[in-house]
Amino acid sequence: MLRPVSLFVALTLLALPGCNALRGMFPSHAYESEPPELPADLGTPAILVFTKTNGFRHEEAIPAGLVLLESIAAERGWSIFHTESSAAFTPEILSRFSATVWHNTSGDTLSPDQREAFKSWLLAGGGFIGLHGAGGDPAYDWPWYVDELLGAQFIGHPMGPQFQEGTLIVEDREHPATRDLPESFSHVEEWYSFDRSPRERGFRILARVEESSYSPELHILWMDEDLRMGDDHPIVWTRCLGKGRTLFSALGHQAAAYEREEMRSLLSGAISWAVGLEGPGCPG
Repeated sequence: MLRPVSLFVALTLLALPGCNALRGMFPSHAYESEPPELPADLGTPAILVFTKTNGFRHEEAIPAGLVLLESIAAERGWSIFHTESSAAFTPEILSRFSATVWHNTSGDTLSPDQREAFKSWLLAGGGFIGLHGAGGDPAYDWPWYVDELLGAQFIGHPMGPQFQEGTLIVEDREHPATRDLPESFSHVEEWYSFDRSPRERGFRILARVEESSYSPELHILWMDEDLRMGDDHPIVWTRCLGKGRTLFSALGHQAAAYEREEMRSLLSGAISWAVGLEGPGCPG
């Protein structure tokens, strides 16, 4: 069940210096119409990195993540193109890419036509990787995105403290995204909670967080909210949609997350799988 934040608390947060929560509470609905120009030397496989934010913007995480993604692409010999323009989501442009990484996107990012182009491309065999904020909106205007692509609705994250060290348990040591990770490791994160485990709907869970390793509660002003999901608290999961390969990871709020070898391993393997270079396929 979606747990709304009171208006008073929201306005209090907005008063904090440097806080961009206003964009999260009152998201924009702006869409671009002029397609970006692709580089002439775009090779294959090519990855489209999308960082548009019509809601909350992760000011530090986005540039840090781009550095890591570009480093991985260079190391693996992949082409990468970064844009914040929703006009990149046309059948013609998407046909040039094997996968797209929605890196801390937020808000309603695509117009109805752009949504349909993305959905058709994905179902026909494209790859999708969503990182942290791409699954962190309190509500979505596009039901298919949250119900079918993400598989779970974000309901909140701890406050007081917001960032905590927790223990990740790697459930699946066979998937390319997680096979090189240790069985468990500590990580400092803004731990997301969801209204349900996507496992219930047939998603393949790759990693979960051990709730006993941190405090999954929201404490701010008079608000005390329990964000526990129980023993099944997934953080990284995958699913086939038609012929499309999808993966979501709730990790990556802080810039420091993208300096970790575990994150490099996770993203390198995830992209390799999403573009179809290794791992189980999606027959459709």
